[in-house]
Amino acid sequence: MPYSTNAIESLNARLRRSVKARGHFPTEQAALQCLYLAIRSLDPTGNGRRAWMIRRKSALNAFAITVEGRIIPTMDQ
Repeated sequence: MPYSTNAIESLNARLRRSVKARGHFPTEQAALQCLYLAIRSLDPTGNGRRAWMIRRKSALNAFAITVEGRIIPTMDQ
């Protein structure tokens, strides 16, 4: 079983922090935009991209095994 829990919990904490800092959202679109921008700003320098990709691949493979046939992991990522 791949250990992707830390990466998922880290992402969840970042999303919660950005929503908490904003307070309230006038529309659903505003809430989605806040989450999108929080995800985009996770690593703006690109220094940790390799580590994130390694964790992403293991999580994607675990999901592919769990929900067989729904997710097709690609080899070129």
